[in-house]
Parts: sequence; structure tokens; C-alpha cells
Amino acid sequence: MKAHYLGHVVFYVTDLEQSLAFYRDLLGFKEVGRIFNGAAAALTSGRTHHELLLIQVGEAPGPLQGHRRGLYHVGIKVGDNLDELRVVKDELEQAGVTIDGMSDHTVSQSLYLQDPDGNEVELYVDADESVWKNNPAAVLSPIKPLRL
Repeated sequence: MKAHYLGHVVFYVTDLEQSLAFYRDLLGFKEVGRIFNGAAAALTSGRTHHELLLIQVGEAPGPLQGHRRGLYHVGIKVGDNLDELRVVKDELEQAGVTIDGMSDHTVSQSLYLQDPDGNEVELYVDADESVWKNNPAAVLSPIKPLRL
């Protein structure tokens, strides 16, 4: 078996409307429908039928032994070059979103932030594909700071 790409991610969220304001209104995903009597929404970037499913569960238990439960982070491609990543950074800052980190992974460049429920989100652009096609081990390169 071989995975082709990340198909979708499901998040349990505290407040569906707050999460839709982030993923749909700020990041630009399109809401394609709701299920579970309106307590869940499916979203797409247009690549496939849905890449995100947000399910409202209300308040959930807090940290477990110092670590959050669930997902570490989700990566979302937001452009094809650093100029487009700069535009995304500006949009996030204008919206009052805190950027927790910026990294150059050699094969991609990324911004890290949190959604309204504290889930880590990586917004990235890929480097030229020849970087990793010519050297697949480039994905293991040390992470460097990114300055935009």
C-alpha cells in the first residue's frame, strides 16, 4: 500500500462557528455541507470532496500529563513560493493571529500557529521539487529559522 497524499483531517472543536471563522473565512476553505444536525461541517480547498471535517463537541478534558490529547499538527499548503507565504503571514497578522514559529525545512517553508482550539497548524509552501526529487534525504535536513 502507498499513501498518495493527506486526504482529510477531522478536528473535535469547542465552538463550530469560531472554527469556521478561522478555517473558512480566514484561511479560505469552502464549506461544502453540514452533518450531525448542524454540529459538524465539511470543508474543501477544491482539491477533493473534503479535506477538513470539524465536529463540535464543546468543552473537552484538558492536558494529560503535560501533553495535549489528539493531533500534533496539520500541514496545509498555502502557495507555491515565499512571496505567497509572505502574503499569508501579513493576512494572519492583520487578523490578529499569533504566529508561533517560522521554519525552513529545506523541502518546504512554514508558518506555525494555533487554531481557536489550540490545535497546531502548519501553513507552508514547497521548495522547488527538484530539491527532494534529486535528494530524497533532504526531507530530513535540519530545521533552520525562516525570516520573511
